[in-house]
Amino acid sequence: MFIINSGCNHCEVDILYFYEMNEFLQTSIEFLKGVGPQRAELLRKEINIYTFSDLLNYFPFRYIDRSKYHKISDLPYLDSYAQLKGRIVQVSEGGNGKFKKLTAKFQDESGMIDLVWFQGIRWIRPLLKVGVEYQLFGKAKLFGSTWNIPHPELAEYDSITVKTGLQPVYSSTERLTAAGLHSKGIERLTAALIPQIKGRIPETLPLDIIQQNRLISREDAFRLAHLPKFENDFHQARLRLKFEELFILQMEMLLRKKISMHKSSGFVFKEVGDVFNNFYNNYLPFELTGAQKRVLKEIRRNVMEGVHMNRLLQGDVGSGKTLVALLTMLMGIGNDFQAALMAPTEILATQHFETISEQLKDLPVKVALLTGSVKKKNRVHIHEGLEDGSIHILIGTHALLEDVVQFQNLGIVVIDEQHRFGVAQRARMWKKNTTPPHVLIMTATPIPRTLAMTFYGDLDVSVIDELPPGRKPISTVHRYESYRLRVFGFLREEINKGRQIYIVYPLIHESEKMDFNNLMEGFESITRAFPLPEFKVSIVHGKMKPEDKDFEMQRFIKGDTQIMVATTVIEVGVNVPNASVMIIESAERFGLSQLHQLRGRVGRGAEQSYCILMTGDKISKDTMKRIETMVRTNDGFEIAEVDLQLRGPGDLMGTQQSGILNLKIADLARDGQLVVLSRDEAKRLLETDPRLEKPENGMLRQIMEHVFRSKPDWGKIA
Repeated sequence: MFIINSGCNHCEVDILYFYEMNEFLQTSIEFLKGVGPQRAELLRKEINIYTFSDLLNYFPFRYIDRSKYHKISDLPYLDSYAQLKGRIVQVSEGGNGKFKKLTAKFQDESGMIDLVWFQGIRWIRPLLKVGVEYQLFGKAKLFGSTWNIPHPELAEYDSITVKTGLQPVYSSTERLTAAGLHSKGIERLTAALIPQIKGRIPETLPLDIIQQNRLISREDAFRLAHLPKFENDFHQARLRLKFEELFILQMEMLLRKKISMHKSSGFVFKEVGDVFNNFYNNYLPFELTGAQKRVLKEIRRNVMEGVHMNRLLQGDVGSGKTLVALLTMLMGIGNDFQAALMAPTEILATQHFETISEQLKDLPVKVALLTGSVKKKNRVHIHEGLEDGSIHILIGTHALLEDVVQFQNLGIVVIDEQHRFGVAQRARMWKKNTTPPHVLIMTATPIPRTLAMTFYGDLDVSVIDELPPGRKPISTVHRYESYRLRVFGFLREEINKGRQIYIVYPLIHESEKMDFNNLMEGFESITRAFPLPEFKVSIVHGKMKPEDKDFEMQRFIKGDTQIMVATTVIEVGVNVPNASVMIIESAERFGLSQLHQLRGRVGRGAEQSYCILMTGDKISKDTMKRIETMVRTNDGFEIAEVDLQLRGPGDLMGTQQSGILNLKIADLARDGQLVVLSRDEAKRLLETDPRLEKPENGMLRQIMEHVFRSKPDWGKIA
C-alpha cells in the first residue's frame, strides 16, 4: 500500500478543505431540487447515480447545436445526426407483440419523413401531439426504399424558451424516461446542481501542471462539460477531465512500480552460469536477432540487482520469445535456482515441453511436464523431484498453481499468454518460495503503447520487434464463399508441393442463432473434396479427450495428414514449419488479435505461406476494416492499434483486467496522446517530489492514498 509518512503539517489546510468539499459532493442525490426519494431510487438502480458527485460525473455523450436546423430534403445526403423543426401530422401504431411499432409522420416546408419507435411505445405515444411544432434530433436511415428516423429525440418547440446554443444529450433508460428523467430531465437536474458547485470543487492537480498544459480549473471543467455555451467550452472541459483521469491512473502505476522496486527484494543471479554459456555457445538453434540480444541484456540487468524482476515480454508470433525465456531460466539454473513455465493450455504446455526438452537433451538439465492429464503415479515423482531439486525446469498449466506443488528453490517464473490467467491465479506462484521468484510474462498479442502504459505501467516492458532471418511475410487474402472451389484448387496445388493446410472454424456444432459454418459440417465437406486415399485429414477441437487430441496433432506434426480441420485450440502452441496455408472460415466471427494469432501458425518455414480469410458475401463495416487490416499488414503492433480502436480496451485485455480502468470520460482508444502526456507529467512530478510531500501536492497525496486503500495490490503480480 502507498503509505506516506504522517506529520505533514503544511497539508492540514488542504486536507480539511478536501473533506469539507467531499461532504458536499457526497450529498445524497435525493436532496437535489427536482429529485426526491422516488426519483433518487430510480437514478440509483438505473444509472448508479447516488450522490451529487455521481451526477457531476455523468457526462453528456454528445451536444446538439441548437442554432442549426436542416431540411427533411437534406437528410438522404447527410451521414450524421441532424436537427429539424416541423410538425407531426399523423400518428399510428402497427404490428403485434414484439414486432409492434409506433409511426409518426413529421413534416416541414421541404417534405415529410416517418419517425419510428420500436420500444417504449406505451410511454412515447401519449407525448406525440398532432399539429404541434417540434424540435427533432436524429439520424435518417434507409429501410428498403424508404427513409425514416428511428427513435428520434423530440421536444416541443417554443420560440420563447428554446435554446439557441449547445444542448447536452445524456443517456437515459425506459424507466427513467417514464419518470420524466429523459435526456432533458437529466439536463434539468445538472442545471440545478451546477450553480451550487461554485467554490466547492477541490482542485486535484498541482498549479504548475495546470498552467504548463493550459488546462482550465476542475470547477470550470464540470460547469462547461454540462452547460457549454460554445463548442470550445466542452472541448476544454473534456481535455481537463480526461487528463486528470489519466494522470491519476498513471500516478498509481508509477507509484506501484516504485514501491515494488523498493520493497520487493529479489534473488541475485550473480552470473549467467555454465549451463547458459554451454547452451548459448554450442546449442542455439539459430543466431539470436538484435532484438533478442537487447531483451536478454535488459533481463540480465534486472536479475543482478537484487530487486524483484517483474517484466513483460512482448513479441509478435514467431519472434523468438520462448528462446529468450529459456535462456532466462538457464540463468536461474546456473545460480542454483529452479524455473517454472506456465502456459494456459495443455497443447501449448506440451509444445513447450517437447521443444525445450529437445533443445536441452545434451545438457545436465532435467525438464518435467505437469498438466491435468498427468497420472497420479507420475505426479508423485514430479513432486519429489521438485522438492529435492533434481527437476530444474517445470513446465505446465494451471496444475502448477496447486498447493501440493512445492519447489526446493524456485527463482524464476515464466508465464506465457498471461492474459488467459486471472490475476489471483498468477499471484499464487509468488507463494512457491519465501522470497518471490522473478517473473517474466510473455505475450504474443502485441499491446498498443497506450494500453501497455496503462495496464502494465508498473512493469518493465521489453519488446522483440524483429523476426528471425529467412522468414518470408505471410501473404493474406480475403475470399468470399463464392470463391470456395477456386480456394480448394489452390489447396490441392499446395498439397502437391508437399505442404500442409490448417482450416479453422469458430464453432463445433451448429448454432441456432448464427448462420456460420461449423466444424463438423466443414470436416465432412473437406473429406468429400479431398477424399481418401489421396488425401488424409485430421480433426482437433476442445471437446476431444486429451489423448485423442494429441494423437491427431501428432499425425499432422509428423506429416501423416495433409489437412488439419480445427477450432481455435490451435491458436497457440502448434509449430509445424511444413504448414504453408491457414484458412480461417467465417473470419467475420473473429477479432483482429485472434485472426493474427491464427495466421501465425504458418510462415514458420522457409517457404512462402498464405492466410485465406473466408467470409459470407455480406459483412459489416467493422468486419471489412478488420479484414482489410489483416490483408494490408503483418505488423502485430499496427494490428493491435486498429483492434483497440474497433473493440476498446476492456475487450482487448479481458474482464479480469478491466477493473483497473473504471474510466468515466477518457478513452484509451482515442486519447493516446493524452495517455503519453499524462504519464510524462506524472513522471516529472515524482522526480521532483517522490513522496508527494510538497504543500502544492497535498491534495494529490490524499487522492493517491485513497486510491491505494481502495484497490488490492495486484500490481506486483502484473
